Amino acid sequence: MVTGQSPQRLLYEGFLRSLEHDQEAEALRIGAQRITYRRLHDRALALAGSLVSAAPRPLRRVGVLAARSEDAYAGLLAALYTGAAVVPLNPSFPAERLRYMVTAASLDGLVVDERSQRSLAALADVLDGVSVVAEPMGPALEEPILSSPTDVAYILFTSGSSGRPKGVPVLHSSVVAYLRHVQDRYAFTPDDVFSQTYDLTFDLAMFDLFVGWGSGGTVVSVPPHAYVSLPEFIARHGITVWFSTPRMISLARQARGMVPNSFPSLRWSLFCGEPLLVRDAAQWQDAAPRSHVENLYGPTELTISCTAHRFDPETSPGRAVNGIVPIGTIHPNLRYLLLGADDSDDGTGELCVTGDQTFRGYLDPSDDADRFVDHDGKRWYRTGDLVQHTEGGELAYIGRRDHQVSIGGVRVELAEIESGLRRLPGVREAVAVAADGRLVAFCVGEEHPSSIILAELGSFLPRYMIPRHFEYLDELPLNANRKTDRLALSARAHTLLQAET
Repeated sequence: MVTGQSPQRLLYEGFLRSLEHDQEAEALRIGAQRITYRRLHDRALALAGSLVSAAPRPLRRVGVLAARSEDAYAGLLAALYTGAAVVPLNPSFPAERLRYMVTAASLDGLVVDERSQRSLAALADVLDGVSVVAEPMGPALEEPILSSPTDVAYILFTSGSSGRPKGVPVLHSSVVAYLRHVQDRYAFTPDDVFSQTYDLTFDLAMFDLFVGWGSGGTVVSVPPHAYVSLPEFIARHGITVWFSTPRMISLARQARGMVPNSFPSLRWSLFCGEPLLVRDAAQWQDAAPRSHVENLYGPTELTISCTAHRFDPETSPGRAVNGIVPIGTIHPNLRYLLLGADDSDDGTGELCVTGDQTFRGYLDPSDDADRFVDHDGKRWYRTGDLVQHTEGGELAYIGRRDHQVSIGGVRVELAEIESGLRRLPGVREAVAVAADGRLVAFCVGEEHPSSIILAELGSFLPRYMIPRHFEYLDELPLNANRKTDRLALSARAHTLLQAET
């Protein structure tokens, strides 16, 4: 990381220090576009100036309705430069979802890129009184408007059990505490080239951007079609730091891009957002032999990630639970407890975390119910994830508290069923869901008759944990964050069961 005279206080200050160090260094690459730190900074100042000029009062929350364009990335900086919190919005989201997010965030400004302007018509009534900027129209800001570390840096929306998104405001101080930990752990430099795989509405995109820019490196936007020939894409761009969901390993494997030494340029390979399977980590490690492979874990509410495990082909498989790589140890600026666990070393409980990275509460205070617990004079965030201790003081992910379902009055852990399904010959991926009180399994890979599957599962799973309904798919559906879309599979399961009655 390019260092300055004083410690970083605000999210975008790392970018400014890199700008000061080398204005002509490449900050961003989108396809054939090569965008320098100076160009991106100037564009952000121009957009910020137009936002400020159009607003009748100081801006508090500025949305960015854009995707993988120069103005999407400049817009994020522009919103921060106005002194406001940035609220990324995905133009591919349904209009109803966008309308809710705009209203819930109480936007008073909006940056929109050229390709996303057609979305504005469906949002017209909720944008009444909101300053909308598609192109700079007024004087550029001379410099960013200062925020306070205790101000909100960004607001992201996560899926809510109530059926509506939950707004998560993250403070500058929380994300800066995380960035400080990241630099201490990885020691990134201006020579590093970072992948940018995540949608900008996903908090892991903040790692791609602000870790990359804070180190003075280059951020490369990875389009969806890159996974068809990932080795060629990584080599062509000289990517040294890869960060994605584990699901991308499966996509690369399906495209036959996962042979040993496929990714010789990588020195760090980081995965987060969903469970990392041991077999996937091992295959990626073979493809990137010069790279450290790490499994990161953390919900948006805890600012990007809160634990990490460095994969070791010799020791990690032995510490895995249900074939899932451990999530590792808690970051040094955080503390954790396992709610509901006993005092044994292998006690299992809900992971609760407190510390510098923890958010204060949702935009809608009613969403805070049951999400926090008071203990030892502190307020702890309840992740909803069940974990247990492993050797060496690490943590292993067991499953979601809300993925623990009741079938016939017996508690069933879906992750354990999925682990069993992946043991079947030829099954590459598997997801189990509960619908209408019954278990349904979706598999990708070699198809077998149900009688064979039932017999195989019956050799290691109790009868009540064996799904009676199976469907083979060409691939599992993905949501906007490129994670397995369990909601879509649950809806599909319900439809399948209804058709059978």
